[in-house]
This record gives sequence, C-alpha cells and structure tokens, in this order.
Amino acid sequence: MPVPVGRNRQTVDLSAYPDLVVIYLGMRVNMLTGLKTLLGLGPQIQQAVKDKPDGLLLHEDLIWSLVPPHLGMRQYWRDFESLEKWSRSLPHQKWWQDFVRDAGGTGFWHETYFLRGGMESIYAHMGGAPTGMMQFAPVVPAKGAMFTARRRLKLAGEPSLPGPVAEEEYA
Repeated sequence: MPVPVGRNRQTVDLSAYPDLVVIYLGMRVNMLTGLKTLLGLGPQIQQAVKDKPDGLLLHEDLIWSLVPPHLGMRQYWRDFESLEKWSRSLPHQKWWQDFVRDAGGTGFWHETYFLRGGMESIYAHMGGAPTGMMQFAPVVPAKGAMFTARRRLKLAGEPSLPGPVAEEEYA
C-alpha cells in the first residue's frame, strides 16, 4: 500500500547552531601530475578530520566527477570563527602554502554559505568546464583578500591568526 510523502517528512532544528557555516570544497585534476597531488592530499585530509578540529560538526567526502578526477567535500562548521581559525592553522596552512607555490596539476575551489546570510566563493586554476556558481554567474577576477574570507565577506574584526602567505605577496 502506498504511503503518502507527507506522513514521513522531517526537518532539522538548527536553533542550537545560529552561526552555522556550510562549505563545499573541490580539487580537480587538470594535468596528469595532478593525480599525485590529489591522491596525496586525501589521507592528510582524512587525518585532519579524525583529529576533530574545534567547531567542525560534520565532514562528508564527495565525488564531483571521475573524468576528469574531481573530488571534494562538504563540511558543516559551528561558526565562521572556528572555520577561520582552523584554515589558518596546520595542516591547512601548509596545504595553502604548497598550493600557492605550485598547484601540482590541479585546480581548487570553495563555496561558503552562512545560515545568517551571505556566501562567497574562490576558484583557482580551475580551467575546463565551469564549476558551481561559475555556471550561472558572471566570472570576475578575484582581487585582494586572497587569504581572508573575512575581508571578502566584509565581516567585522580581524582574523585571530595570520594567513598562510602574506597577502602583499599576491596583491
């Protein structure tokens, strides 16, 4: 006997997470050498998640495509401050330093969404088919605030830790 959908609907109560942040991240292989980069980061990311960074509520691995290889994740963070602090600490800090020095045949992107409103995105060395919001919104050069989502979002205050690389080097 069919069961009407309305009898088994659910939602979640996010009132305990008023500052919830959801971030999607991805790394796409642009050149054969990118496979080594992508596969080398996988275990490091898994270890970072196992270390349970303060404020990380949930981490989920995603496959965006197999050809070209394009893997990623979705993470739920308690608040922006937790995400910002973690992204400016090891091991994430080193990952950014390495990527800025040499993308290793890959492209990287993230899109961040805030329960209280607002979103931001960065796409670096993505080449190929547009990803995420690039598919429907005008793509413009990302100028300034390379390592400071707080500034891109025009949020008050200063980051609690310095960025992985001095902004002045890339202004």
